[in-house]
Order: sequence, then structure tokens, then C-alpha cells
Amino acid sequence: MTQRVIPILSPNFIADSEFETPPVWSAIFGNSNPLALEIGCGTGHFVLQQAIRQPQTNFIAIDIYNKGCLKTCAKIDDSGLDNVRVARVEARWLLARGLRPESLSAVYINCPDPWPKKRHRRRRLVNRDFLETLAHYLKPGADLYFSTDFDDYAGDVAGQIRGLAGYRNMLTTAWTTTLPGYPVSKYMQRFLDRGQDIYFIYYKRDMTVPRHNLPEPTVPRGFRVCWQMAEND
Repeated sequence: MTQRVIPILSPNFIADSEFETPPVWSAIFGNSNPLALEIGCGTGHFVLQQAIRQPQTNFIAIDIYNKGCLKTCAKIDDSGLDNVRVARVEARWLLARGLRPESLSAVYINCPDPWPKKRHRRRRLVNRDFLETLAHYLKPGADLYFSTDFDDYAGDVAGQIRGLAGYRNMLTTAWTTTLPGYPVSKYMQRFLDRGQDIYFIYYKRDMTVPRHNLPEPTVPRGFRVCWQMAEND
């Protein structure tokens, strides 16, 4: 079943045209507060909670699905929050085109597509190349949170990031199934209600490793998503 894409008219939505040149986020938000990014905002439950908790932080919430961006914007509009902007862009493209190095104070990656079939796992967003690239955009001391409902994905990411230059594990284990104070999205709650675990990984950008000592960022070609007027529901 296909569904016609509904135009998003929210003042908190950043349209494609605004990425023709790198956005000046301080101008978009009207201040120079710390900038955080949620990759895969779904329908906005997580970013809404986090933005309320951290009113002095500006949040960019991105997703590749029009419906999710539309619903996230509706939540933000209804809340009256002025510290969230939503964009329908792919994460790797955003890093390459929409952000400056060392510009992010936090990144949240909540339950991305796990691509559970073994032959598809190379499609997972979070891998070594992505983590090495992301390190360039995190300020020294910035937070990186990753969560998944798929234990194999947690183990994969834990193995990829362990010992990677520029990151420091903030947990005593590779991952945890409890992270006090971390907002629970509607998607996460669905699994928790079934008695299934959510796996959390929490690292910081290591302040002792300067950016020029990090591996060069790698952004593969082909990650600019061309939106169509219809998408799968």
C-alpha cells in the first residue's frame, strides 16, 4: 500500500531547500545553545521528552520517513517548544552537508533498523565507518547514546566501538538493559511491555584525543535520499 506524502508546513520543519548550503543552526534557533541530534526520531516521543528536560539545548530530530517527521512536528508544535527542529534527511548525508566538525554536544540513536537477516547486516547504519565519521562532529566530552531492541545489533555496535579512537565507554559493561533517567520512546515501550529488553550503549567523545588524531571521516556516495511523492506505508 502506498500513501501520498503530506506536505509538512510546521515552522519547526527544515525543508530540503534549506540544506542547499550548510545551515547556520544558531540563526535557525535564534541562539547559540548546545546542539544535539536524534537520528531516527520516529514519531517524536523521545525528542519531546528530552527537549522538555533540557530547555537550554537545541535538538535536531531527523528521520527518513515523511509520516514520522509529520507526527514529530505536530508534537513539537502542540507543546510550544522552541528548541527542536525536524528534518527529513539521512544521517550520513546530514553529517557531510549540514553540520560542522565538533558541533554536537550529544547524539541519540534509538532503535534503528537492525536488518536482522545476516545477508542484510551490511546495511546497518551504525558501523565502524559511521562511528569514525561521527567522532569528528562530536565536541570533546559530547555524549553518544545508542539503543536497540536487537541483542545482536547491540553486540555488533559494542564490538565496533570498543577501542575506537575518540570514544570512552561510560558504562562498566559493553552495554546495559537499564539506563536510569533515559527517556523511553513509544517504540521502546512496546518491547518493554512484552517483557523484552532494550540494550543501551553509552560513550563520550574522549577529550584527550584531538580531532586531527582521528581517522579521516568516510561518507560513502549515494546516501542522499531522493524523496518521492509516494512512499510505502
